[in-house]
Amino acid sequence: MARKVRSVRVPETLEYLDLSGIVGECEKYLRDLESATMLKNEGNREAAKALLRSRQADLGRRVGHKILEACVEYGKKKHE
Repeated sequence: MARKVRSVRVPETLEYLDLSGIVGECEKYLRDLESATMLKNEGNREAAKALLRSRQADLGRRVGHKILEACVEYGKKKHE
């Protein structure tokens, strides 16, 4: 049985996080997943695997960059 969470501590830096940008990156990743599925269905498994590996690394890097931008923006506002 799942436990209900009553309170969650959220870092203040999330206030500056570009959520629409992160959702956009996830949308791009989903399109690439569809492309990889089509490649796999056509018999090109190696190309599908390569596409997924490169896109996963790229998605992680881009989301990490969005989080870093939020931390920098938070730092700027905090020291004003």
